[in-house]
Order: sequence, then structure tokens, then C-alpha cells
Amino acid sequence: MFEDIGKAIGLMLVFEGIIPFLAPRRWRNMAQVLATTDERAMRIIGLLSMLVGLALLVIWR
Repeated sequence: MFEDIGKAIGLMLVFEGIIPFLAPRRWRNMAQVLATTDERAMRIIGLLSMLVGLALLVIWR
């Protein structure tokens, strides 16, 4: 189980690093926009992201 968690974290880090590697200027602009977004919108975005990820995990299982 820990091996799978390690693989999942590693894969997440690879995906998280793709955008800043390929388009650092766009990534910086996106970070500036996110810094000005209110907390409620950020929570909704986070919740939707988690639900989509959970749905994908259930489908692929």
C-alpha cells in the first residue's frame, strides 16, 4: 500500500511540474490570479478537483 501511495505522490509531482516547466510565464500569471481569488471560490475549485479525482479513481478501479 505504501508503495502505491509513493507512486501516486510521484506521479502527482510530475503532473504538477509540467506546466511550470513548459510555460513558466503562464504559470506565474495563473498564480497571480489565484492569489486574488476569494477563499470561497478556491474552496469550491478544490472540492470539485477532489470529486473529479475521486470519480476517476473509482472508474479506473
